[in-house]
Amino acid sequence: MLAAVHAAGVNPTDGQHRRLGLFLGEPPFTLGWDVSGVVEAVGLGVSLFEVGDEVFGMLPYPNGAGAYAEYVTGPVRAFAPKPAELSHAEAAALPMAGLVAWQALVDTADLRPGQRVLVLGAAGGIGHLAMQVAKARGAYVIGTASGDKCGLVRGLGADEVIDYRTADVVKEAHGIDVVLDVVGGKVRLRALDSLRPGGILVSSLPVDFDEVTARAAELGVRAKNLVIEHDRSGMTGLAALAEAGRLRPHVAATFPLTEAAKAHALAESGGATGKPVLTVHPQTESRS
Repeated sequence: MLAAVHAAGVNPTDGQHRRLGLFLGEPPFTLGWDVSGVVEAVGLGVSLFEVGDEVFGMLPYPNGAGAYAEYVTGPVRAFAPKPAELSHAEAAALPMAGLVAWQALVDTADLRPGQRVLVLGAAGGIGHLAMQVAKARGAYVIGTASGDKCGLVRGLGADEVIDYRTADVVKEAHGIDVVLDVVGGKVRLRALDSLRPGGILVSSLPVDFDEVTARAAELGVRAKNLVIEHDRSGMTGLAALAEAGRLRPHVAATFPLTEAAKAHALAESGGATGKPVLTVHPQTESRS
């Protein structure tokens, strides 16, 4: 399927690939996995979309990059209909981060109503969406953030907010059923102590995960490392929440495609709440 790109989401992995190549090899290459746009052409046998449909999705990770462009091709089942309630910029901020949240909380942890969830890094690109997914699943949600970001987390419906700069997260959060980690480091390791017996920590960060697994076994809890996959079922679930008004991505700022370097600088600063987004074609949304 060929789509005209209206907006492309910027994720931390984009900067990592820019600097290191990783799965994309040596430059030149085109970055970007998150996309929102309009169908321009479909191949033989495509039954899900027609020319003119508004769609959003995540190109297959890691080798399917190419969203930083005016047009992109991708497998039909990497996309879902764009919720009318979301702008293209908001829709482009949703796929990768939203799918991490969905695949961690829904698919891996099997989150159920009434369970207690701790989201580490709740104001970030993944965390702020995970908070909303967890609330929509009927969970009691505790989020960690710092300073003025605590207000954003409260506004997303957190039942409790812990300022990790002034409070001990493990002392404040206890009897947790599910921990979602997008922070890593010592915080992730200590968060295992907040889990009830049989609880689960799901992390999107693979570095030093053997240490986490060993500690989890000692405590009688579980630890899983998640690698994101493009997923039409998950995209459809996220879209349904957005259409119901229960999920809305927070766009940190929008930049034209020519200023992708500035978007990366914001994403890598650690100070952004939500997600930076590139606006592409047509440029109808200005920088916020």
